[in-house]
Amino acid sequence: MFYEPGFTDHGLPHDPFKSCVVPRPIGWISTRNKDGIDNLAPYSQFTNVTFDPPIVMFSANHSTVGAYKDSVAFAQETGVFGWSMATYDLREAVNTSAQEVPPEVDEFDMAGLKKREANKIGVSLVDDSPICFECEYLQTVSFPGNGKMGSAEVVFGRVIGVHIKDEYIDGNGLLDILKARPIARMGYYDYTTVDSKFEMKIQGSDKMLAGLEGSPKRAREG
Repeated sequence: MFYEPGFTDHGLPHDPFKSCVVPRPIGWISTRNKDGIDNLAPYSQFTNVTFDPPIVMFSANHSTVGAYKDSVAFAQETGVFGWSMATYDLREAVNTSAQEVPPEVDEFDMAGLKKREANKIGVSLVDDSPICFECEYLQTVSFPGNGKMGSAEVVFGRVIGVHIKDEYIDGNGLLDILKARPIARMGYYDYTTVDSKFEMKIQGSDKMLAGLEGSPKRAREG
């Protein structure tokens, strides 16, 4: 089949676009407004941008009424945001925190989550999450779209603090991702989990491998 998005009909019961770009890591983003109200929401358009310095991004479509999402508004207002890894054990809380609620509603409380105060920035993190980032807001790139929800803001932040619970580091000093079991977004209403892995190592210089590994020190010195 072939179709042109927005111009020709795909002929399927549901649009397949989001189901083609999978799996997508979940940006479980926490923010706090200037009145001290915490916000927590998952975004499936999330990834790292570079490793030296470490930068991440999340993309948030407008709300059903065409407004900025609270995560975007609060990050721009305060200059910081947090990220907590969404895992299979926390899946119901992730789903609960995805609801569209007024800015004065604290999704941590709504989802029954225990908070942990960040070390360097003024946000709460998900205490039961195995890995969390503390981020300084860098910039927002806005993309106009169709209808009230089509427009999106892509928010970039520099990671200035990383929390990893010791029990998720294995005997070789590597992250035990299979133990953490992060969830990822598929299409429609589907999710998946990371429960298997395999290694492929390309032929290249130590410097190239350091870049693929994401080791700033080795990449600079190699």
